Order: sequence, then structure tokens, then C-alpha cells
Amino acid sequence: MSDNLPLNALRAFEAAARHLSFKDAAEELFVTPAAISQQIKFLEDILGVQLFHRTNRKITLTKDAERGLAKVSEGFDALSEAVNLIKQGDVDSTLTVWSSPSFAAKWLVPRLNAFTKSNPGIDLEISADISLIDTKGASDIPAEKFKRGDVDVAIRFGQGDYEGCRVDKLFEVSAIPLCSPDLQNGEHPLKTPKDLQFHTLLHDGTPYEGRPSWSVWLDAAEVSDIDAEHGITFNSVSLALAAAVDGQGVVFTLKALAEDDIAAGRLVAPFELSLPMNFAYYLITLEDMANTPKVKAFREWIIDAASNQAA
Repeated sequence: MSDNLPLNALRAFEAAARHLSFKDAAEELFVTPAAISQQIKFLEDILGVQLFHRTNRKITLTKDAERGLAKVSEGFDALSEAVNLIKQGDVDSTLTVWSSPSFAAKWLVPRLNAFTKSNPGIDLEISADISLIDTKGASDIPAEKFKRGDVDVAIRFGQGDYEGCRVDKLFEVSAIPLCSPDLQNGEHPLKTPKDLQFHTLLHDGTPYEGRPSWSVWLDAAEVSDIDAEHGITFNSVSLALAAAVDGQGVVFTLKALAEDDIAAGRLVAPFELSLPMNFAYYLITLEDMANTPKVKAFREWIIDAASNQAA
């Protein structure tokens, strides 16, 4: 049996079991439902067990089929990885990660040591690019950059609609005002939102859709006598956060990008009011690259790291 595995029949069984539909399995494997049915009957004859309960409207797995399905699925995943390894040949082990500059600097880089320690055979190349945030509704990922090998994975702030790519949502975000502890407790303490009239507003001027806006937050805080456009505008979140740490004013920004500064006590949130954002961070790669060992290792690591991220 092990020397002559009926792979076509096992593939038909695995697909039908996942979908609980011969029709959907047939569409996935580009065959007819009759061909799926024949392959499963062939497999049942070889194994000497029934794999599906068949009714007029649906199919369900037998206990024997349920017992073996997970291992069959794992087997096909392992075969796919093996084929990708063969296709890669002697390709180098460098993984190129494409990210927006602020996300790279404020979230990704401080956590990379954990990845490199657990994956010593993978070299990382971090490419920071301002185009990795969705501007004016654009959500295109230039597939040619993936296909040329310039990029293995991209981390993008947007709405998650990236056609032709595998997309994994990392985490949602919210925006809050932040300042240095010295500023909060200084000459004009920040006790209520109205106290912002005594302080400089720091703005992230990065041109992306859904950018945190002081005007929106002030409206939510029911403050109408402060000029929301006044203050200092920076063309990157990192610069705005650096100014806030230096005590130059109060910044309104994504909490996730300031997490380390907050944890270290360099920044504090003077008010409880935060605003949820419609956008989130996503990990993106081409479907046929998603299960290559280096991409899979990075995807599993960053999804786990992101699971601990509060909005």
C-alpha cells in the first residue's frame, strides 16, 4: 500500500472532506463531480471502509474518515512544501520583507531578534517603503516585485483587499493622543481635552487614507475651541513620536506604533478617549510563495507576535 499510494483518490477525498461537497471539490481540482465520486469509491474499495454518508442533499464524513482526514491534509501540505524546496534549488535563504518605514522602525524591528533567534538559517532584508500604506483608496500590490524576487512578503496598512495575493490580517489599530510624562504634569497639566489649548499639537502628515486626525478626535471629545490644524506636521510617524518623546507637544497617532515608547514610560496617554481605525495591518505574499519554508516561518512568527498586540 505505502509503495503505491492512490494520490489522485486521496486528493479527491481530502478536497471533498474539506468542502463536504463533491461539486466544490471538483471545481477546486478542475474535474467533474462524477470523477470525484469515482475516485472516492475507488479509495473506499482499496481501504475497505466507507468514507462518506451520502444523502440526497449533502454528504457527511464517517468516523473512519474523520480519524484520517487531518493526517491526509498534513501529508499534502508536506508534499507541497517539498515541491517548493525542490523548485527553490540553491536559492539563497534571504527573506526580503517590505514594510512602511514607521511600522518597520516602531513595531517590526524591535521584535526581530525573536525571529532571528528561532530561525538562524534565514537572513532578513528589511525594505522600508512609504508606498506600503493605502493612499487615496489604492490597494494594489505590484505583483512583479514579488515575482522578480525583489520582495518575499509585504506588510501593509490598509483594508485587506489585495487581489491575487495571500492576505493574513495581523491586527486592528486605534489612535490616541500621547505626550511625554513631563509635559503631562508640567506647567499646564493635561487633565481634560480642553487643556490641549496650552500645548502644541503634533501631526503625522504621511499621505494615507484614514490617517488619524486631530479634528476627528477633538470632535469626539466635544472640544470646539481648539484649532485642529495648528501645530507641527511631520512627514513620518517616527518623527512625530520623537517630537512627543522630547516634550515638544502632544501627538495623535496609532497606539500600536508607540507601544514600546509607552511601555518604557517615554510616552503616556493623558486621556482615555481613543478612536478605532477602519484600517489594519496585513501580511501579504503571492499564493504560490506562501508555503515556501522561509515565508511560512516568517508568517507563523509574525502572526503569533501580532496576536499579543492590543488595538
